[in-house]
Amino acid sequence: MSPAHRKRSALVEFALIFAIVYIVTQLVFRMFFPQTNGPDGLADVVLKSVSATVKGGHIITLSLRNNTEGTLLLPDRCPMPPVEVFSVAGEATGAIFMPLMATETALPCIPLTEVAPKSDVNIDLGPWKYSLFSQFGIYEVRLPAEAQFRTASGAIVPAENGTLSGRVVLREEGSMTKLFRAFITKPFLNFLIFIASLLPGHSLGVAIIVLTLVVKFLLFIPTQHSLEGQKKMQKAQPILDEIRRKFKEDPKRMQEETMKVWKEHGINPFQSCLPLLIQMPVLIGVFYVVRDGSVLALSQHLIYPFYQHLDWSFGTTFLGLDLLKPNVFLFPPLLVILQFIQMKLSFAAAKKKRDKSGEKAKGEGDKNQQLQQKMMLYGLPLMIGVFAFQFPSAVSLYWGVSTLFAIGQQIVVNREKITL
Repeated sequence: MSPAHRKRSALVEFALIFAIVYIVTQLVFRMFFPQTNGPDGLADVVLKSVSATVKGGHIITLSLRNNTEGTLLLPDRCPMPPVEVFSVAGEATGAIFMPLMATETALPCIPLTEVAPKSDVNIDLGPWKYSLFSQFGIYEVRLPAEAQFRTASGAIVPAENGTLSGRVVLREEGSMTKLFRAFITKPFLNFLIFIASLLPGHSLGVAIIVLTLVVKFLLFIPTQHSLEGQKKMQKAQPILDEIRRKFKEDPKRMQEETMKVWKEHGINPFQSCLPLLIQMPVLIGVFYVVRDGSVLALSQHLIYPFYQHLDWSFGTTFLGLDLLKPNVFLFPPLLVILQFIQMKLSFAAAKKKRDKSGEKAKGEGDKNQQLQQKMMLYGLPLMIGVFAFQFPSAVSLYWGVSTLFAIGQQIVVNREKITL
């Protein structure tokens, strides 16, 4: 293959990797940050819930869109939310609306008094999570009757035309969510609280580091087995590739020979998969604890009784960073570099063996495998870097410490003498 052809091929591969990373990133962002639909026609104002159904323990978030050329003016309703809230009953025989009132909030009430022309805002109803939304059922939210527009000329007119109300269903969490919270989320969050209670200033950053290291040590043995299984599979890959080339016209014989190689060299294809399945719920649980549990006032349903009445909150400043907000200068490039190093180390054994033997990709299977490795090597770090722009720094800190630990563990595995 000529240098020019190889260069074009590399560019095509990079474009493919970038496209796949972009699509996956968008899908994941939609999962974590669901978006509302566009405005309803030409309505002046559109009020709706970001999610039509919200699981118990989660926060209801509203979207308020001002499609006019004027400024939408709302009254200061604190300690009530910026919108009126009603519980809805008797849908089958005619809805009955019961207005709900709140005299206290889990977090300080921040009034929303203006929405600029041609803009939208999200209304976080988290402060009223336990006062107004303590029961499962249907709720309706409406703009206050006092809502007005201030036109470009300065005139004040009533806000009448638009979708001025929206509904949301607050439903009970399912059995899997209850189990997940009982055995993963709650223990991790309360352990985070325990660690912070022992620290000066109740540092959230130090508590996250300790929690992450404890979890990684707990998962050390299954992770080690998984990495060793991957290394064995990489070392055996040239043999398996040769079997695929030799018996590509005979799938049954190919499978028999592959099974024979696995048996002769003690390779268990599930050795690298099963530990990962064990780890995933734990790592996801830590992720959600760090992301959503940092504000204790909104996590009361996850806190054990003996921590329910803490007289302190997390210290959320760590090394000059606000852990509740994304940091776009430090964590995105740092996480990209760390994730790239980890992925590079994970493929190092196979690459070293290929370079030593002077082998090149001969078959379609080899090329596909190398393309997959390139997507992992370049795509995953880029995706993690994009996430770091959106997630709070607390999540990035957790991911960075976890990746550093994984790099060290991968180095240990790479130095082990695993023979076939």
